[in-house]
Amino acid sequence: MSCKVLIADDEPNIVVSLSFMMKREGYDVLVARDGVEALDTIRRERPALVLLDAMMPGMTGFDVCEAVRADAGVRETRIVMLTAKGRETDVARGLGAGADAYVTKPFSTRDLVAKVRDMLA
Repeated sequence: MSCKVLIADDEPNIVVSLSFMMKREGYDVLVARDGVEALDTIRRERPALVLLDAMMPGMTGFDVCEAVRADAGVRETRIVMLTAKGRETDVARGLGAGADAYVTKPFSTRDLVAKVRDMLA
């Protein structure tokens, strides 16, 4: 059985490239284009891991992360924040919201795939 990975990002190019990489790794890929859809998808589909953009319409990735951590049903979901916001305060905010990892854009796709593989191992 393959793991479900949710890609929550509002940038179509990033969604396409991440979807391709995750499918190539053998994961079932789910996509959400805004924060509200991301949270609904996490609660409904229970993905093993979420690649979560910090800045999305509806709800920010930070808000989604906090909501997931506050929900006993999905609290164990692994979350990797993917964001262009790379200042120390942003990283601290992401990790403080409960993200398991924080990756700044632009990122190495090879490194990201390795991180996902390690987190799901």
